[in-house]
Amino acid sequence: MKITLLCALGMSTSLLVERMKTAAEKHNIRVEIEAHAVDDIDKQLETADIILLGPQIRYKKNELYKKAEASSTPIDIIDMKAYGATDGEKVLDQALNLKK
Repeated sequence: MKITLLCALGMSTSLLVERMKTAAEKHNIRVEIEAHAVDDIDKQLETADIILLGPQIRYKKNELYKKAEASSTPIDIIDMKAYGATDGEKVLDQALNLKK
C-alpha cells in the first residue's frame, strides 16, 4: 500500500513521513509512505492508494477532493493536532482508516 502526503512543497511533511514509517515498522505494517508537493497530485493519483493533505493546503480541498474522487483514491486532510505534533502513529491510523 502506498500513502502519499501532499503539502505546499513536499518538505514540511518529511519529518511526519519518517515518524509514520517508524510507526508502521513497529506494528509490522507493510506500507510505502512519501511526501510530495501538492502540484504533483495528478502524478501521485496514478500510484497512491491513499492521499493525505497537509493542513496548510486545506484551501485547495474542493479541487483536490474532486480529482481524488475521479480516480477513486481515498483522500483526507491530516488532523491539525497530529500534524503539529508530528504524531506518526495517529496520522498512520488516519490513513489506514480511510482504506477500510
